[in-house]
Amino acid sequence: MKTTKRVLNYTLAVFFAGALLLSSCKKEKEEEEVDTDTQSSKDNTQADLYFNDVANIADEASEGDLVSYKTANLDGLLSNCANITRLHADSTNSDTLLISFGSNGGTNSTVNCLCADGRLRRGIITVIYTGKYRDSLSTHNISFSNYFVNNNQLIGSKTVTNKGRNSAGHPVFEIVVNGTLFLANSGGTVTWNSNRTREWIAGYATFGPGNWNDDVYLIRGTASGINAAGNTFNATIINPLERAIGCRWFRKGTVEFTPSGKATRTIDYGTGNCDDIATVTINGNTHTINLN
Repeated sequence: MKTTKRVLNYTLAVFFAGALLLSSCKKEKEEEEVDTDTQSSKDNTQADLYFNDVANIADEASEGDLVSYKTANLDGLLSNCANITRLHADSTNSDTLLISFGSNGGTNSTVNCLCADGRLRRGIITVIYTGKYRDSLSTHNISFSNYFVNNNQLIGSKTVTNKGRNSAGHPVFEIVVNGTLFLANSGGTVTWNSNRTREWIAGYATFGPGNWNDDVYLIRGTASGINAAGNTFNATIINPLERAIGCRWFRKGTVEFTPSGKATRTIDYGTGNCDDIATVTINGNTHTINLN
């Protein structure tokens, strides 16, 4: 009888020990699997901002001015570090702008140019266009030659088409990007493709030199690609991104961002303040990130 009781107690002890071990292992596994990846969201935002700014630069250059981007070179010289070369129309009735930053006219430049928006640039943006940016049905086809922003290299193409005005009287643009961002300091490669609309909600009535900083845009649409970790992703703007030319970052808006194999996370750019702070919410947990 005592032997049977000992066996029963031993069996129960083993059972409870096993259950406790399984519970502990499950808890450790759940803790290990908590998704805290905000880097892919930050990489997406960086690509989004840099490719978005190219349209702003092309817009100013097409009007013959780059006030929002010109400033003194890093070596202390008083010469402007952003320059425009305008080429004559070809047989297709299109014109070409070469927008260069840095030394040697931007060609193979290794010297960064500190621009008025606080970002370092070097290289050349080429814009082949039919009609001015604000003209209905005008198109701007944009490409890059050794073009870097904050030592991140952009390659690929961007097409901007003016679709006229919407019911509110705001100019609307269709934006298509097929690009790649090579992150600085061997940080990896981000492939970034997007289809967006860009609604010009303020500043379109006041244009020309000195009048760019009152321009405000709302951006809608989707993006997809491969992040620096090598995973595919999809991004959908849920609430329009607000981009003011006088601010380096998105001031408002939310994006649903889904890397393959991971939960959808929400990137929130705030409620209107001009700052480099955004939040990323993953499975109910919110993380703060700082943008470049």
